[in-house]
Amino acid sequence: MTVQDVSCRYGERRVLENVSFTARTGELVSILGPNGVGKSTLFKCMLGLLKGYTGRVSIDGGDIRGLTPAGLSRKIAYIPQSHYPAFNYSVFDMVLMGTSAHVGAFAQPGLKEAETARQALERLSIADFAHRDYMRLSGGERQLVLIARALAQQSRILIMDEPTANLDYGNQMRVLSQIRALAEDGYTVVQSTHNPEQAYLFSHTILAMQVGRIIAQGPPQAVLTSALIQDLYGIDARVESLDGGRVRVCVPNSI
Repeated sequence: MTVQDVSCRYGERRVLENVSFTARTGELVSILGPNGVGKSTLFKCMLGLLKGYTGRVSIDGGDIRGLTPAGLSRKIAYIPQSHYPAFNYSVFDMVLMGTSAHVGAFAQPGLKEAETARQALERLSIADFAHRDYMRLSGGERQLVLIARALAQQSRILIMDEPTANLDYGNQMRVLSQIRALAEDGYTVVQSTHNPEQAYLFSHTILAMQVGRIIAQGPPQAVLTSALIQDLYGIDARVESLDGGRVRVCVPNSI
């Protein structure tokens, strides 16, 4: 997926300015930045939900403006931070909804779609959740179900809006490990995040956004520096290398 010189305005306010990057097959791209820098607007452009931008968003070389909503949904899936359905569906039914892009408008999912949903649950090691109530799951379990629903959509590009927001540390690591594994299996994954350390640990590429622009992009080891944290968040932080390829962001006690 390629984003080329994308700019967007809300009235007189420019939200995105000449944003360009490529998310390749088998790559986990993390978009890092504070609130209000345009990450959500960028995702809306990538998902075809905003039409008023300039520039180009393309998948396999083709502009997404030329795709129908159904055609776009077969190529790209969106995983929100959280989801609260109107009814308390079973986990299996939640995942089965992801197959709707492959059935007619008035058709019911059949055996093929049920098998696709089952395989998605197995892929994320949550097949034993199938008959549980979605709303009775923990936050981390629900996030895995939403990812499984995206896999059932059979789209090879996954857009994730802060997938570990509001999760405890253990669930953050479990979800991110699964996301990284999906990239290793050939999915293209683009996520937004507020956590520099997790972006460093799990990502192939980091994009740092500030005021609607990308100010740095590349491998985590090259991008995540003390100077970048200062630019993004306005704090005098220090990025320290740890054993095992990890980093720690240290801030003064006065903050």
